[in-house]
Amino acid sequence: MEYGRRKATARRVALIVAGGLLLGGLVTSLLILALPPSAARQFFITTVSASLGPLSIDLHVVAITLGPLMLRLNILSVIGILLVAWFARSLL
Repeated sequence: MEYGRRKATARRVALIVAGGLLLGGLVTSLLILALPPSAARQFFITTVSASLGPLSIDLHVVAITLGPLMLRLNILSVIGILLVAWFARSLL
């Protein structure tokens, strides 16, 4: 029986990134409440945002409008992704 690394599937990577973003967002919200205003707090909560949308699809029978889709990324989100990836790797 061979033991080795499992192949990183797109589904697994998407779950790790989504879980890391959720963890980073939670930690950011808690940090905003817990820390007094300071340079360190400002560094960790500074966010870069990117948005896409709204996206409209009209098929004459069904019309769908999605959006806008926004991604907000900060240093704690990146740390969250790394922590979830490390945790997922340690499970295997």
